Amino acid sequence: MSEGPVGFEMLADAQQVATRAADVILSAAELAIRGHGRFHLVLAGGRTPLAAYARLVGAAADWSRWHIFFGDERCLPAADPGRNSLAAAQCFLDRVPIPAANLHLIPAERGPAPAAAAYQAILEPRLPFDLVLLGMGEDGHTASLFPGHAVPSGPLVIPVDDAPKPPPRRVSLTPRALAATRALLILVTGADKAPALAAWRVGAELPVARVAALGGARVLVDRDALGTAVPAVPIPNP
Repeated sequence: MSEGPVGFEMLADAQQVATRAADVILSAAELAIRGHGRFHLVLAGGRTPLAAYARLVGAAADWSRWHIFFGDERCLPAADPGRNSLAAAQCFLDRVPIPAANLHLIPAERGPAPAAAAYQAILEPRLPFDLVLLGMGEDGHTASLFPGHAVPSGPLVIPVDDAPKPPPRRVSLTPRALAATRALLILVTGADKAPALAAWRVGAELPVARVAALGGARVLVDRDALGTAVPAVPIPNP
């Protein structure tokens, strides 16, 4: 995607955000498969994305053509419950017939640098993505891109050794990789996100703002996260 305006849509609560996100994912999958025979989806961690994934279970989708990637991962053992991939597997991936060969996990158990290099090699021949899904942290981070942390411009994937949230060792896609997509969807829910969202919408230089601007993102926001400082700008339904 090229740089473009970011569209904000307000929904009543986190459940509505999750439901709308699931609808967007399924619509993007149908469009991608009809257009070029496969659907490349990047998953995010966090409570609201997980709720959206759970809503995909049981959908009449052409699962054999879905390919799953991850925006970031924690450098924990593969079976650790803190892994984004394990959480997604439990609520979604293990409950739908996506072929195992189509699940492209970040091998973060190898450590940040080796895992980043390995995932870079996986991604390079598979870009662009069809849909990238992201969340936002209370500090405005997205994936494992944190405020105040420099990101090199070249790589698609970087090692993170000093994340301010535990665990400190992680692997993350870069803004360049996350914006290499036909569509970018960001989910923001909860009152704890309201200060960062308000700062983003008045021009603060936050990681989520940088990625959103590069990808011309669509942002689904609930009332708690929006607060009362800045009105929502509606965008068309899918």
